[in-house]
Amino acid sequence: MILEAAQYAATCPITPKAFRPFVRSSVSLWSRARRCSAQWAPHEANCKTVIRETVEGMKQRRTAIVLGSGLLRDVPIEFLARSFDTVVLVDLVHLATVRAWLSARRLSNTRLIWRDISGLDGILTGKPLEPLAFLRQVPFLDLVVSVNVLSQIGVGAVRQLARDGRPEQPEILRSLIQAHLDGLQMLPCKVVLITDTSYTVTDKQGRVTEEADLMHGVATPPALRDWSWTVAPFGELSRNSQAVHQVIATRFPSG
Repeated sequence: MILEAAQYAATCPITPKAFRPFVRSSVSLWSRARRCSAQWAPHEANCKTVIRETVEGMKQRRTAIVLGSGLLRDVPIEFLARSFDTVVLVDLVHLATVRAWLSARRLSNTRLIWRDISGLDGILTGKPLEPLAFLRQVPFLDLVVSVNVLSQIGVGAVRQLARDGRPEQPEILRSLIQAHLDGLQMLPCKVVLITDTSYTVTDKQGRVTEEADLMHGVATPPALRDWSWTVAPFGELSRNSQAVHQVIATRFPSG
């Protein structure tokens, strides 16, 4: 708890006011990642491999943008920084430890942007749903990576609707997820999409006690690669349950 409190205290002052409500959940994720590092390692390695393989096949490497950069555990950030002129990291929160690590590694060509890419605020106020339109304004953009953020758009929207006293609206969740997929596929550059698509919670006898479609019925593109990710091993949620997510990785255009 002391480390979490220190992380929270150090991150809040360097986070724009509009994004401070998200710091606590980001710290919680950081804490879980530390506790579950062994179980998360294969997933993180798979993510990095897909991104590296994509970059190695590219001739032009000017600007790369990572959507959902988060803890940078699933992003080969040093490789990207060596490979591109500029790397832009986009998320709701950039923890103090992440910023310190980037500084210590002297990755001076990395840039941090705080941004809500869900589109929820827009759809609730009747604005056009184009949450990734800002990417089309970035000059010399050669790569966009959406890494483990698509599923969180639906999760975050459910929480926000509940906080606002609104009923859960499946059509809004589907629209937000589809808008992210459409926005990626419209980009005139190489795109990597990595996302968990569903999860199951099982007990030690292998019985499924909970399951959910994180895409809320939206069809995902054909997977280049897929794997399982033990997000919460036994002892994390409870002594007798674990949560395993199914993950896909793909590229646009394919190949």
